Order: sequence, then structure tokens, then C-alpha cells
Amino acid sequence: MYAIFQSGGRQYWAETDDVIRIDKLETAAGEQVEFDKVLAVRDDEAITIGQPYVEGARIVAKVLSHGRDKKIRVFTYKRKKHEKRTKGHRQDYTAVKIESISV
Repeated sequence: MYAIFQSGGRQYWAETDDVIRIDKLETAAGEQVEFDKVLAVRDDEAITIGQPYVEGARIVAKVLSHGRDKKIRVFTYKRKKHEKRTKGHRQDYTAVKIESISV
């Protein structure tokens, strides 16, 4: 069984017992969090697709940790002007373990 859900403006694909990284949540480590914006659920028999969300479906997950991703470097320059700039960015994330998917 798997589900596709929405959190923080992004969509994530999840199965039970998966550990996934999502955009940072303001929930402490060790607490449970529920996602009710479930877009699709697939079980052994059929797939249920929401319009836009599946009614009554929810995903329960446990927050494992918070962290920051690897740094990415962005380099910009203007030709013939001797102007260049390097910027870096590290995205905050929350690691969650999917405990249950229910319809």
C-alpha cells in the first residue's frame, strides 16, 4: 500500500515504514504528525484518486529528526563586466517515518 500526499506545497510518495525527508515542520522530534491532504491511495485491489483530496484518508507519521541538506552553490556572472557572485543555500528538512496509511 502506498499513498501520495501534499505537505508544504510539495507532493510526496510514501509507503508504510518508509523514512522520508519533507520540508521543515514546526513539530518536535519524537511527536506524531498527521497528513490529511492525501491525493491518492493504492492498496492491493484498487487505486483511489481524490478530487483533489481523498475523503477520510490520512497518514500518521513520527518525526525522527530535523536537519539541513547539503549545500548547493549558485554561481552568477555578467560577461565583459568582471562581475561574479557565488551564493550558497542549505534547505531545512524534517525526517519522518510513516507509521500508518488509512482510508
